[in-house]
Amino acid sequence: MNILVSGSSGLIGSALIDRMTAAHRSVTRLVRDPFAEGSDTGRVSWNPDAGTIDLPGLDRAGPFDAVVHLAGAGIGDKRWSPARKQVILESRTASTGLLVDSLLALSAPPPVLISASAVGYYGIRGDEELTESSSAGTDFLAEVCRAWEGAAVAASRGGIRTVVIRTGIVLSASGGALGKQLPLFRLGVGGRMGSGNQFRSWITLDDEIRVIMHCIEDADLSGPVNATTPVPATDGELAKAIGAALHRPAVLAVPAAALRLVLGKEMAEELVLGGQRVLPAVLTARGFTFAHSDLGEAVASVLAPA
Repeated sequence: MNILVSGSSGLIGSALIDRMTAAHRSVTRLVRDPFAEGSDTGRVSWNPDAGTIDLPGLDRAGPFDAVVHLAGAGIGDKRWSPARKQVILESRTASTGLLVDSLLALSAPPPVLISASAVGYYGIRGDEELTESSSAGTDFLAEVCRAWEGAAVAASRGGIRTVVIRTGIVLSASGGALGKQLPLFRLGVGGRMGSGNQFRSWITLDDEIRVIMHCIEDADLSGPVNATTPVPATDGELAKAIGAALHRPAVLAVPAAALRLVLGKEMAEELVLGGQRVLPAVLTARGFTFAHSDLGEAVASVLAPA
């Protein structure tokens, strides 16, 4: 199997490549600097900002059995100024459009494209249970996800089976939302955000990789797929599970007003104080089994010493 991956240096991309390499699968990475690690082997250069890609190099690296597109600027890395919001949007839509056009121009287009999205597609919905058939939200992240997915769907019109994976909070000690919170919890000063009643739709990094592989291998699967466990938790429940796994108290709370002050109202509401109660209806219907669906066990497993 030969797979093309964008966003290969991120949390999910790195884990995906490690898994594929261990399984002796061939991987080609789309990178901005193919010589950054001293060799161009297994790398094809592109620059989504400039709208350029090494199409001849991409053709030589193929044919690909699947393409996994994970590229995009970090949503929570910087405060949301108007310029930063534009970067977040365009890093997804421009890269996806460039990739789709390039795949369709190959001498042998791939049979399947797996393109990242997020549960932010649904907007802030309280305790409403959300599945792949639920409507999109209207806030900034929902608009980003709609545009992101729309750019990917163009591949399906060209005959490429297209799956968009709406991922929730990925539990990993190596990065992501959990990785950023761990130092505070280890010091015994971690806890819930705001009321703690907002839902967190979560998945372990291991299960995220298994979902991606399932979407590649299930030839009848296309369209949106929620990559979240069947048992969403509240922010307070997640904080309690982290504290228990680290044997630290988790009774403190970060006031909502402080989060709005530090992050800005829009970013605080959409990323931290709001939430989505998302269910993996498509995966469940297709017989996918999560390795980690109990929150306490999942967090303990993620934080266990290697």
